Amino acid sequence: MAEPSAPRSGRSAPQSGTARTGPAPGRGGAAGSGAAGSILMLLLLLPSAGAGGATRLCGRCAGPLSHGSVVEQYCGYTAGTAERGRCCVRLGDGQRLLGLDLSNCSLQTLPSDFNEAAAAVVLDLTDNPLLSLPDGSFLGFTQLQQLAVPLAVPCPGGSGAWEEVTTNGSSRLCQGQRNPCNGSEELAPLCPENAACVPDGPGLTQCLCASPFHGYRCLRQGTFPVPLFCSVLGTVTAALSLTLWGTQRRHAAGT
Repeated sequence: MAEPSAPRSGRSAPQSGTARTGPAPGRGGAAGSGAAGSILMLLLLLPSAGAGGATRLCGRCAGPLSHGSVVEQYCGYTAGTAERGRCCVRLGDGQRLLGLDLSNCSLQTLPSDFNEAAAAVVLDLTDNPLLSLPDGSFLGFTQLQQLAVPLAVPCPGGSGAWEEVTTNGSSRLCQGQRNPCNGSEELAPLCPENAACVPDGPGLTQCLCASPFHGYRCLRQGTFPVPLFCSVLGTVTAALSLTLWGTQRRHAAGT
């Protein structure tokens, strides 16, 4: 499996125990069972985790797709798709989100869960008081081919990251995302000898180690020592847990 050897262009990806308590004896146990049953029923009624973010984004603004938006046009001409609120989804594929229409939503900044739309092919952000898009907002949006933004907002990655950039009234349309790894020296990063450049969004790239290399600058050869890594991590975690438990016990005994 390929392993990142360097941070994505100008960006760093964030990295990621649950305690369980048993019910008290007597009536507490019954109450706990009832609460657990209620929680289970609630979880069954909730949408799956994969569709949760998309569902929230689809209902971010009231109403259906805006008439004449690039998302409505795409959904109308693409077979096997359907409208879901402000989204265009593919039917029979887990209702994968293909288009997101956030036009005229009074957005001054992008929603915190905007990255849930990373699989989108077309996006519309027009008619919003947006002045800029934070760096890395489109990290991972490798499928994006049409992006409509307010005229004051430049295309993410710059005009060089797109095949065509046009303006129409108060909006700008960025079309045909280019592969920066196939571009000029200015866009393509210098990856280590044993790594390859892969696109990671408009004007964004990352370097992935070629098998069997891994580690810093892909200088280590062979498979990543997963068992050793897990055993060391488990040992350290257990030692820290025992230390904290002992400290808490001494503190409780002293009081």
